[in-house]
Amino acid sequence: MNGILLINKPSGPTSHDIVDEARRLLGVRKIGHGGTLDPIASGLLILGVGKGTRILEYFLHSDKVYHAQIRLGLITETFDITGEVREEHPCDVTEEEIVKALKSLEGEFLQVPPAYSAKKYRGKKLYELAREGKIIRLPPKKVYVYSVEIVRIDLNEHLVEAVFKVSSGTYIRSLCMELGYRLGCGAVMSGLIRLQQGPFKLEDAVGVEDISPERIISINEALAWMPAITVDEEGAEKVKNGGQIYAPHVLEIAGDFPKDADIRVLDPSGELLAIARSERTSRFIKTLKSHGRRDRVAKLKKVLV
Repeated sequence: MNGILLINKPSGPTSHDIVDEARRLLGVRKIGHGGTLDPIASGLLILGVGKGTRILEYFLHSDKVYHAQIRLGLITETFDITGEVREEHPCDVTEEEIVKALKSLEGEFLQVPPAYSAKKYRGKKLYELAREGKIIRLPPKKVYVYSVEIVRIDLNEHLVEAVFKVSSGTYIRSLCMELGYRLGCGAVMSGLIRLQQGPFKLEDAVGVEDISPERIISINEALAWMPAITVDEEGAEKVKNGGQIYAPHVLEIAGDFPKDADIRVLDPSGELLAIARSERTSRFIKTLKSHGRRDRVAKLKKVLV
């Protein structure tokens, strides 16, 4: 069994708990996930099964979409509702002020990972260090909030719901904290649902109880969005043995790609052989072939057969 599983994680268990359950249900030890969801969070969790673990990086670093529930007037040590309350403030703000503050979060800025997060420092997770009283402040990372869509504002209950489309590495808890700072009353994340990660959406996921071999998406299908080159039989044999890819062996090119792009390498039957890094643009590869050149056009990264 090799491929990926799209799981609708419930709130409560950790991402590792879901991995353990998948191992039990499938009888496969080699399973990993493509991006942690906190216990409080639910929604799309991508699991790699067998050789599928080798392609998780292509989803881990992809853009994501989250539906967040935000409670105004609180500040906690973890930036979410599960943490110890440090401050509580009245929040006499208008709906217009909340909308303006939410929309002001759109764009690029530097974000420091929360001290209570699964990000690692010297091999240990930050939340583990924080529980030991060791608060680590990592350097800020550039993140991007592509859009903020307001879903609901309840001034009586001091609750806000919004959908955030963000770049990889963005902490929604930190965005909630920043919203509270801009409103002057504090705010924490009270709920979170991951709606999308890369090309995959929550509606395509299955519940943990429905995990089965039939639900596994093949590696080639999971990477169908990635440009590809098809090589001839001789080129395919070379790739299987770690040989590089040269223009004469290229039969077809699917999609346009620049130099240094990740591309799939397929055999004549369409089977996925490897992931490679292009050394020429797709257009230039076609030019090389038309002139009978024998240049190397891509360098192998991962052989998958």
